[in-house]
Amino acid sequence: MAEANLKVFRGEKDSGTFENYKVPIEEGMVVLDAIHYIQQNMDPTIAVRWNCKAAKCGSCSAEVNGKPQLLCKSRMDKFEPGEEITVQPIKTFPHVKDLVADVSWNYEVNKKIVPFTPQPGHNWVVYQEDIERVQEFRKCIECFLCQNVCHVLRDHNRKDGFYGPRFMVRLAGLEMHPVDSANRLKMVKEDAGVGFCNITKCCTEVCPEDIHITDNAIIPLKERVVDEFYDPIAKFFKSVFKAK
Repeated sequence: MAEANLKVFRGEKDSGTFENYKVPIEEGMVVLDAIHYIQQNMDPTIAVRWNCKAAKCGSCSAEVNGKPQLLCKSRMDKFEPGEEITVQPIKTFPHVKDLVADVSWNYEVNKKIVPFTPQPGHNWVVYQEDIERVQEFRKCIECFLCQNVCHVLRDHNRKDGFYGPRFMVRLAGLEMHPVDSANRLKMVKEDAGVGFCNITKCCTEVCPEDIHITDNAIIPLKERVVDEFYDPIAKFFKSVFKAK
């Protein structure tokens, strides 16, 4: 039986090292299966977060050969025979143990966003295209891979001024909803810091749900912020109507 060479990060917080394991490969195997084999047959103390193994819970986020991805979607047959497979935790968030990172910061950010606020007395009759526009954003499984690759969060650690791609998706889904009545553009501009994003599209590339984060969420939010706060013509008419 063929074997895979896994190089898995082991350690807690800021300390740790990579350890080598040889795992027998079976048909249909994914990297998460290999980690489970190590747990069951070599070292039961290895820590990994997972739940559904169907790429829908977003729990098993990690970096495989330096690429952020879900362990349950990373197929073993995609690697060359004998290729060394490096598995390590995502780097943007604090390390807990082995392959587990602390992503709780994201849930604190989520609490700050004004929730869905329907228009009073609306009859809920909406155009299908309006619903389809925001339906894509509902696919997010909160794996936080997009947060992990975002250079604003990862390289510059601007968690103090940028919410990250995942929450641009949530804000876009709320702002573009045909029945929502809340205005979150000031939050998008100031607290969420949409201006920090320079459209590298790295978040879109790693999304396991193929959400067009940059094109369909971030860019439209940037355009709305410009219209709201920087368009001189819009400013003029707003001042006129406000005066009246």
